[in-house]
Amino acid sequence: MIKRFFYSQKVAPYVFVSPFVLVFAVFWVYPLLSSFGMSFQNVSLGQETEWIGMDNYTKLMGDTIFLKAVTNSVVYMLLTLVILIPLPMLLAVLINSKVMWGREIFKSAFFFPALTSVVVAGTIFRLMFGEMDTSLINSVLGWFGMEPVKFLKGQITGFIALLALATWRWLGVNMLYFLSGLKNIPDDYYEAASIDGASTFQKFTRITVPLLKPTTIYVVTISIYAGLAMFIESIMLWNGNNSPKNIGLTIVGYLYRQGIEKNDLGYAAAVGIVLLVIAMAINLTQLAFTGMFKKGD
Repeated sequence: MIKRFFYSQKVAPYVFVSPFVLVFAVFWVYPLLSSFGMSFQNVSLGQETEWIGMDNYTKLMGDTIFLKAVTNSVVYMLLTLVILIPLPMLLAVLINSKVMWGREIFKSAFFFPALTSVVVAGTIFRLMFGEMDTSLINSVLGWFGMEPVKFLKGQITGFIALLALATWRWLGVNMLYFLSGLKNIPDDYYEAASIDGASTFQKFTRITVPLLKPTTIYVVTISIYAGLAMFIESIMLWNGNNSPKNIGLTIVGYLYRQGIEKNDLGYAAAVGIVLLVIAMAINLTQLAFTGMFKKGD
């Protein structure tokens, strides 16, 4: 009877999907609902929980440090999109071209940084962008007769260091996504375009870019999340969660500061819910803009 039940064509799909549903419910839905409830409470370890309604959210709206963290995260996310969408796409097209030699070597070289621990990478980049004259970047600037720069003490220069680290780590990953997308484009399209006299640029803009749309949307979606969730990179670059004038503070960093460092779990939960709303709003907007919700797309 039990064997017949599990081998039933009606029951089998639910049996196979049940592990995912269980994991999703335990590790995503339950924590999300718990955090949502905590965001309306005053929760601290070792103290009694108190219901305070919308006080945490009201406090957030007037919290200048939180607004600074939101601004930093959104700006960082937008800048990574500007760099880590077109550049990996162009590299993928170049490596996928027939005139390219040693493509496997280049793919491995670009992907290798993603295998490096972010702790190790962050430490190396902190030393590279150090304020001493002997640090790598300042040494290079010295060759051109420029004065040493205190990269990690300025808003713009600090973001340059963050973006350099992000580009180094994720350029190869996004490039591989685009390479997999290029494999699904038939060569017949390019051969027909060549017969019609299309230039390389026209092939790229009229064939490659439109047919890479699903891959591009996927890369944009995960890049938005990754940009808003950035935390460890900032921690390692500034050797802690307290950068000068909060120039490297992110939303997740502020959540950590409130929840772990200050033991205000209710306020930290409110920060997390706001982060989720921001990430969902941006992603749903870009998915709607790119037509992913239209029938037949």
